[in-house]
Amino acid sequence: MPVLDADYYQFVPPPLIELANDFMETTPAITFEQVEKNFGALRVLRGINGSIQSGEVVAVIGSSGCGKSTLLRCFNRLETINGGRLIVNGMDLSHPNLSTGELRQLRAEVGMVFQQFNLFPHMTVLDNLTLAPRKALNVSPKEATHLARHYLDKVGLLEKANAYPDQLSGGQKQRVAIARSLCMRPKIMLFDEPTSALDPELVGEVLATMQQLAEEGMTMVIVTHEMAFAREVADRVLFLNQGQVEEEGPARQVLTYPKSDRLKAFLSRMSFAKA
Repeated sequence: MPVLDADYYQFVPPPLIELANDFMETTPAITFEQVEKNFGALRVLRGINGSIQSGEVVAVIGSSGCGKSTLLRCFNRLETINGGRLIVNGMDLSHPNLSTGELRQLRAEVGMVFQQFNLFPHMTVLDNLTLAPRKALNVSPKEATHLARHYLDKVGLLEKANAYPDQLSGGQKQRVAIARSLCMRPKIMLFDEPTSALDPELVGEVLATMQQLAEEGMTMVIVTHEMAFAREVADRVLFLNQGQVEEEGPARQVLTYPKSDRLKAFLSRMSFAKA
């Protein structure tokens, strides 16, 4: 393991559970009411309703094309809704004309990890992690470096700080992507099928990192096909079907005793084997 100099500890942020507690409120972290999203004539989200509490882990499941990734992308305004009401961390995303400053604030508070890692190939791991805090949060290069090293250590990759993305495995790249999002000190983390592009033997290391975040109190919304992970880690499950919430409830209850015939059929095709 690399030796950490004394200055390293100067900028180490508080544990994620403390950050989450700072933002625990009576109102949900995310509220969506009658949310509609269309792509031309195609209705993807059809009056969808729900909420996510601060510190809660919610898994969103469903067949391809059901609208789960679209819903996730609406939560950080990568997609603009066409109708209904969407509130994220107190910000009304229903408004069609958010300012650049509002969008910057939203993206800082709501981190997102995609299927693909989206790391800059010409930059080291450390440089990939320090770029956004320096540019978006205006932190000093020294503080950004210490933040990056802290979160690389958290995901078990501090020794890869000076490596380039093409020197990493797929699982390592995804863990770096998670660390990069954490460097923005988000209040909410969104995961869009973060293991779908990985070889099966690399899935476990990424899920272990996500489980650690869940245990530390991070608010998380996870689109996933990893049913065993959802059952063990998520507080609740939302099952989407044709752009609507077909069934929702405590993860173990919903995934063990589904009520909807469509959910029963969906689960019968999924593997619950542990990664």
